[in-house]
Amino acid sequence: MTRRFMPTQSFLIGCYAGLTLMISGCAWIPEGDKPAEFLNTPSMEHALSHAGRSELGHWPHECWWREFGNAELNNLMATALKESPSLKAAAARLRQAQALVRVEGARLLPFLDAAAGVETGRFSGNGYNVALRGENIVAAFITPLSLRYQFDFWGKNRALLEAALGEADAEKVEQAGVLLQLTGSIARSYIHGIALRQQLDLAHAMVELRRGLLDIDETRLRLGLDSADQAKQAAIELEQANKREAGLRDQLNIQRNLLARLIGGGPDSAKNLFGDTAIKAEKMQLPAKLPLELLRHRPDLASALYRAEASAQRIKAGKAAFLPTIDLTAFVGVNALRFTTQGASSLANLLFSGSSFSYGIAPGLRLPWFEGGRLRGELSAQRAEYDGAVELYNETLLHAVQEAADSLSRWRQTQAILEAQGRLLSAQHENLDLAQQRFRSGLDDRRALLAHQHAVLSQEYALKALEADQRAAVVDLVEALGGGYVNDLKTPEQTPEPKQSGWLPWRI
Repeated sequence: MTRRFMPTQSFLIGCYAGLTLMISGCAWIPEGDKPAEFLNTPSMEHALSHAGRSELGHWPHECWWREFGNAELNNLMATALKESPSLKAAAARLRQAQALVRVEGARLLPFLDAAAGVETGRFSGNGYNVALRGENIVAAFITPLSLRYQFDFWGKNRALLEAALGEADAEKVEQAGVLLQLTGSIARSYIHGIALRQQLDLAHAMVELRRGLLDIDETRLRLGLDSADQAKQAAIELEQANKREAGLRDQLNIQRNLLARLIGGGPDSAKNLFGDTAIKAEKMQLPAKLPLELLRHRPDLASALYRAEASAQRIKAGKAAFLPTIDLTAFVGVNALRFTTQGASSLANLLFSGSSFSYGIAPGLRLPWFEGGRLRGELSAQRAEYDGAVELYNETLLHAVQEAADSLSRWRQTQAILEAQGRLLSAQHENLDLAQQRFRSGLDDRRALLAHQHAVLSQEYALKALEADQRAAVVDLVEALGGGYVNDLKTPEQTPEPKQSGWLPWRI
C-alpha cells in the first residue's frame, strides 16, 4: 500500500517545489532610483496679506464674468460655451479617455464568445496516415459558449484600470482648464475692446479739437497776427491725431476678429460688438482673505496631480508583470466529422446528436522567466514617467504660486495707479473750469480754452487704458486662482518612503 502511493506523493511534492522555485524566480523586481518627491506649497504669507477689503464666500465664482455686469460680455460667453472649437476638442479628448477606461475595465471581466464553422478537405494520397489517404472529409462545429478569464491576483488589471481612470479625470480637469483659458481670453479681449472703443470716441473728439486749433492758427496767419510756424505745427498735430484715430480703428477691428474666433464664429459675428460699454468693475473686489488652498482649484494643478496618480498605478502594473499570470479558458459545444463517402448530408444529424457534445476546461499558468530585459525596461520607463509627472506637478505648483503673486501685485498696483490718474484728471477738470472762466472774462483766447480741453481729453484717454489694465488684472487673478473650478483632490503631503513589501501611490 505504501509503495502504491509513493509516486503520487513524490509527484505532488515535486510540483509544489517546482512551482515555488518558478514563482520565486520570476518574483524578483529590480529596485529603482529614489522616486521624485512632491513639493510642499511655498509660503505666500506676505503676498496674500491684506488682499482686499470685502469678505466673500467662495471666490471666484464659477460664472465670475457676470460680476462685471455687462450683458454683451455675458452673451459672448454663452455663445463660446456652445460653439468654441477648443471646448469641443477638449470634450472629444475626454470621451476618448472615458472610452479607454471601459477598455481597461474589461480586463477584470470574463470574455465570453461563440463560434461556428464548417470545413471540407481532402487527405493527401501519399500522406503518412495510410488509412486516410485520398479520403475527403467534411467537419462542422458549434461552440455557443467559450470563456476566457485572467485572474488578477497581483492587481495588475486593477492598476491599469485605475491609471485609465486617472487619465480620464485629468482630461476632465483639462477640459475645465480649456474653459478657463477661453473665458479669460474672451474677458481680456472684450475689456481691451471696450477701452479701445472709448478711446476711439475720445480720439475723434481730439481730432475735432486739433482741427479747430488749426482753423484758428490759419485765420491768425491770414490776418498777419502769427507766423506760419504756428499753423504748420497745428497741422502736424492734427495729422498725428488722425493717425492715432486710424490706429485705434484697426486695433478695434483686431479685437472684434479675435473675439469672433474665440466664440467660434466668423468676423461678421462680432461686427456690432462694444455697443454696451458699461462694466461694473467695482463689484469685482478681492476678499479679505485668500487662503493658499485656493491654488488647488487650478485645473492645471489638479490635472498634473491626476496624471501623477495614473503614473503611480502604471508602476504597480509594471511590477505585477514580473509575477505569474494565471488564466482560465473553457468551452462547451458540439462538433462532428464525416467522410464524404459516408454521406455528407447526414453530418447535421450527427452534429446534433448527444455523442457530438464536447467541452473543455484549461487553467493556465505563464511565468516570465526571460524576456530579454523587456519587463525591466518597461518598469524603468514607468518609473521615469512617474518622476516626470511629479516634477511637472512641482513646476506647475511653482508657476501657480508665481501667477497668483504676480496677479495680486498687478491688481493692487493698477488700482493705485488708477486712483492717481483719477486725481490727475480731477485736477485737469479744475484747470479747464478756470480756463472757461478766463475765456468768458476775455482774459484768454479760444486757443487756450481748446488746449485745456485737449489736456482733459488726453487724461481721459489715459484713464481708459488704465481702467482696462485694472480689469484685466482682475481677470488674471481669477484665472490664477482657477476661475471658480472646484475639485476634491487633495494636495499631496510629504510621506515617508514605502517599504519593499508595500506600495504607496505617491512614493513608488
